[in-house]
Amino acid sequence: MKHYQYLIIGGGLTGDAAARGILELDVAASIGMISKESDPPYARPSLSKGLWKGRPVGKIWRNTRDLGVELYLERTVTDLDPTRKYLRDNAGGEYTYDKLLLATGGSPIRLPFGDDNIIYYRDFQDYHRLRAATERGEHFLVIGGGFIGSEIAAALTMIGKKVVMIFPEKSIGANIYPSDLSQFLNDFYREKGVEVVAGDAVTSLEKTGDRSIVRTRAGRSFEVDGVVAGIGIRPNLELAQQAGLQVDNGIVVNEHLLTSAPDIFAAGDVAKFYHSALGKGVRVEHEDNALRMGKLAGRNMAGADEPYTHVPMFYSDLFELGYEAVGELSSKLETVADWEEPFKKGVVYYLSEGRVRGVLLWNVWDAVPEARALLKAVGPFRAADLIGRLSSENQQSTSMVLMGANK
Repeated sequence: MKHYQYLIIGGGLTGDAAARGILELDVAASIGMISKESDPPYARPSLSKGLWKGRPVGKIWRNTRDLGVELYLERTVTDLDPTRKYLRDNAGGEYTYDKLLLATGGSPIRLPFGDDNIIYYRDFQDYHRLRAATERGEHFLVIGGGFIGSEIAAALTMIGKKVVMIFPEKSIGANIYPSDLSQFLNDFYREKGVEVVAGDAVTSLEKTGDRSIVRTRAGRSFEVDGVVAGIGIRPNLELAQQAGLQVDNGIVVNEHLLTSAPDIFAAGDVAKFYHSALGKGVRVEHEDNALRMGKLAGRNMAGADEPYTHVPMFYSDLFELGYEAVGELSSKLETVADWEEPFKKGVVYYLSEGRVRGVLLWNVWDAVPEARALLKAVGPFRAADLIGRLSSENQQSTSMVLMGANK
């Protein structure tokens, strides 16, 4: 049986960041990390972004072992006893700990057909599998028009592949973007060569040799060399539930990232935390939150006792378009669009009861701090109060004023 001062379950960005946070305060710490993946921690966003644009694979690794962390890969924790501070994995490994972090992330939502003939794009092995498929074939089908689906469709198109994109909504990102921006993306992707099939759903997949025949609810069929799905994830809550921790679409944590059990913390995709700007409990499935929350969880495991008040940002790349965003992006909210160039450059504000709940910085850069401050402002705000507030011209003039003040 192995004992660690600090034990981390989960080998993603959150777990790596936690180890670094621990070592900031406890340089001699004994740290163990148990991960179901076969690869050590890496920068997950590169899987749908940088690696398709020529970023070397060697650049994605976090080099966690160099920190002195003992890694146990391809293992799943099956039993956790918070009272005894004991756990066991599927390989028969047994561990005890002083402090524990649950950074178990999420698992892709799967369709009831297709089995392993569909790549549910999530980890580095999925990237390897899809990259190998692109070296053999030319035609690919992407299921899903959300965050991952839109990025993968763009990535495959940019390396010269023929892509069909199928999703049940009316337009790409329909649940996130205002309807006119979402409809623009349909046309934008079509101009790039993507066959966008909106308002339809895949109902079956049949394998014929090296190719797949995909059929849809509307009666269409496509013969392709590979099928990729990006239709969301579900938080991995089984272990927390087995251990009797409080869960609610995530492992519930307090402001110090402690769960309902003593000495057990949770962070990253799986953690439901109090969002200081939105004033409610949320889960956030993005890199910035994984890094910042993971690091603070590690520091708090080592005794820092610091509150998590960070307002996470997230970002995406869609061909030459890109954005950064904070807060809640939902097409169900009231939106105010401030375009410098319609659908190519501007800011979209998401409001509820006069307060800004989300900010989408569409090809507008270096404005995240101001967007975070706007989320915390009480308001009330009207459309006239927001037009021009975070435009690139306003950001430039603000920077000039600040530069002048510093002289």
